Amino acid sequence: GRRTPLLRGLPATRTIEENAPAGVSIYTFNVTGSPLSSGAVAIHPTIVNSNPLTEAFAIVSTGDLVYRVVTTGNPILDYETMPKSFDLQIFVEDTAGRTDLNTLTVQVADKNERPVFRGNMAIQTVRIYVLEGTPPGLIYRVSATDPENGVLKYSPLPESVPFQILENGDIFSKKKIDYEKDPHCYFLNITVTDPEGLNSTKTVNINIINIDDERPYFTTKQRIYRIPEEQSLGTVVANITAKDPDDEDSPSRLFYSIQSSDMYFSINPSSGVLQVTRRIDRDVLPLQLHPNISVIVRVEDSPHGGHSSEMEITVIIEDINDNPPECNPSTFRKEINENSTTGIVLLDLRNCCKDIDVDPPNNLFSFTGLSGFGSNNFALESTESGRLVMTESIDLENPSNPGIEVYSLTVTVQDIASPNYSSKYPFYTLKKIFSYTIYIYIRIKPVNEFSPVFSSLSYEFNVPEITKVGSSIGKVTARDADWPPSVITYSIVAGGGTKDYTNAFWISPINGDVKILARLDYETTQKHFFTVQASDQEKTATASVTVNVLEENDEEPVCSPNFYSFQIPVSLAVGTNVNGFRIQCQDRDSDPRSFRYYIKEGNVNNHFTFSPTAGSNTTRLILASPFDYESGLDTKWVYRLRVYITDDNLLPAKNKATHLVKTGTVTLSIRVIPNPTTFTTTTPDFTVVMKRENIYSDSAWYVPFVTTLGSLLLVGLLGHLGVLLARWLCTRCPPAPRADDTPLIHLTVCLSSQKMIKLNTLFDGEARDPVTGKMYEFNTQSGARRWKKSSEPLQPTAAAQETSSATGNGGQETDREEVPSKKETSEKRKEPRADARPSARPSQAPGQDGMEVPKHKEEPEGRELPSAAQQRRH
Repeated sequence: GRRTPLLRGLPATRTIEENAPAGVSIYTFNVTGSPLSSGAVAIHPTIVNSNPLTEAFAIVSTGDLVYRVVTTGNPILDYETMPKSFDLQIFVEDTAGRTDLNTLTVQVADKNERPVFRGNMAIQTVRIYVLEGTPPGLIYRVSATDPENGVLKYSPLPESVPFQILENGDIFSKKKIDYEKDPHCYFLNITVTDPEGLNSTKTVNINIINIDDERPYFTTKQRIYRIPEEQSLGTVVANITAKDPDDEDSPSRLFYSIQSSDMYFSINPSSGVLQVTRRIDRDVLPLQLHPNISVIVRVEDSPHGGHSSEMEITVIIEDINDNPPECNPSTFRKEINENSTTGIVLLDLRNCCKDIDVDPPNNLFSFTGLSGFGSNNFALESTESGRLVMTESIDLENPSNPGIEVYSLTVTVQDIASPNYSSKYPFYTLKKIFSYTIYIYIRIKPVNEFSPVFSSLSYEFNVPEITKVGSSIGKVTARDADWPPSVITYSIVAGGGTKDYTNAFWISPINGDVKILARLDYETTQKHFFTVQASDQEKTATASVTVNVLEENDEEPVCSPNFYSFQIPVSLAVGTNVNGFRIQCQDRDSDPRSFRYYIKEGNVNNHFTFSPTAGSNTTRLILASPFDYESGLDTKWVYRLRVYITDDNLLPAKNKATHLVKTGTVTLSIRVIPNPTTFTTTTPDFTVVMKRENIYSDSAWYVPFVTTLGSLLLVGLLGHLGVLLARWLCTRCPPAPRADDTPLIHLTVCLSSQKMIKLNTLFDGEARDPVTGKMYEFNTQSGARRWKKSSEPLQPTAAAQETSSATGNGGQETDREEVPSKKETSEKRKEPRADARPSARPSQAPGQDGMEVPKHKEEPEGRELPSAAQQRRH
């Protein structure tokens, strides 16, 4: 039968108005379940496709298998910009696996909408600025549109405003607007209506801009101002005011400026306050001659031009006592010798001081207040003259004298009139009289009257011989009775050398510290003498220095021999002096009994020892234990012993860690000779076998290297000479020519008798070449090969075909025919033998063994294949 559809009410067509919000129901339908599914749905109705594609619709369930198609609001349906119809394909599946697919057509209906303003009016209130005095005319154009493309109308404006709007949206001004008489701002509500009566309203804000059309005027009447000089920066000189008839309520709109080239003053452009901007000094040019300053002030009602007015004012600069007396230089330095006579004039201060004030009494000053340490030795003649004289002689070495080398004096210079330093010198504001201080430094030049004196006429230093080079060994000092003490420099003027070094000692020229420049050796020199000198640049003194070198254990034991190599038999008895070997040592700074011997390295299984081990400068090498190679205890046959000899045998055990100990070394190489394993008992005599070996030291690595390298070079040279000789022989002995193409191999040996020996090659085997597939014959003994002719049978064995006989010259095989003479040979070359067999002809590969063999233009088919064995024989 016919299947019942699951979607009831579909297909269908529905209409919805544009701009519908989200959630608006468009169509309701049911889902009918089959009996097999018990009315259950596996996949709820779903919009699987839409034409055109959109997400503006969705399906929601209302319960009991009832569903609605609603709008999603994303996007909102728009009749003017979107498709007018949508085909929605709805799919459903129940639990029994039955499916259904049907279509719902949604048509979008047009709806009348309000007019929409365009441009800035669509998003904000439009602000329009109109200059006052602007003639009537167009000031703005309003733009609006109807979504249904209807004809729009603009509502007229009230009669109270000086503006009107036309039907096309143009806003016109109806008169000239005066900022001072008319309102400064207008708000116009613009309403636009479509043919069906829907309207929209927006506001236009019109602002009237004031323009400058009046000249400002000054309200300040004063024209002359007086100020003292040296006013601080920012001091107010005058407050200039003005007004603008065009803007009585906003004086801040006026702008003040100075038009003259004067740079002493500045005016605030907004407030008109005239201020001091730089230092005004009445006592320097040009104000020294012209103290009146003329200033032209301009007031404008616009910062960039416009209406303006100007006014000239005069500022008179009044002189004040603002400059103290000044001395150049203000610091004086004078040098006199000690013990100078009294009454001499040292300085005349008035010639160095002045006051730059313009008028008296501002430029009058006096000298007073001589003070300072040692001022009792000096005095001023008068307060007006300013002359400094010496009143008492000074001796630096006199105990009653304080020993001052430099006297610091001060003299006060002050104005006679009351000063006014509040602006120029604010730190003197509280003082009634200005005090200017002159600094005078009088140096008493010392006279070098005394020579340096060493603290001792001779110095003696005890120095261990192991003292490091550069170490300080002592110090010499000298003093000078002059005051102040002279700078003393030290030097070595005699002695201080050794046989190896001219200067073994060095003295610091500053502090007299004595250091060594070379290693001291007690065994060479026990005492050193030299003379040091102290100098104050004019006078000198000397002292002697003795350096006693103290003995230290700084010499290593030296043993003979320090390297030895010998052999011993494996059966050497324990306690035997090995090969009679002994070591004899000596030490320049140690007693012969101070030596101690021990083996540091290489004494495997302790087979060797020394006797005695200490207390003597001579010791013997003793075999301490037997060798045991059979059980595997011993495996080494060569022992390399490292023997240490120290000179600490006489030191107590507790002092060995602190005293200086020196160590000498001896290296021994001992080879153990095994017993012979085979004996021949022929006679009771015995044979002594002497074996000599060259044992190289580790440091002589280059000996085997050079030997090996030389051997390789020699072998290469001999090989090269052999190759040259072979080439020469080949050029001297050319091969015999072939009479025909028979595949015979000729071996030509060049002898002194110029005889030729022929060898016949017999081919007793055959095989197929894997590359060409052709048959070839070969000799089973020599490996010689040749191509086989198709009609030629295999040759008999070598025994059946052998036609040569042995000769008495080394067993060489020759042909039964005699070797032809030179004449016969030449004739045979001209006329080949007719009875020669084809198999007896020699044939040779081209270029074997460096010999050139003539080649035919065509290669015979039966030509032999040369083998490696043949090449070696040739």
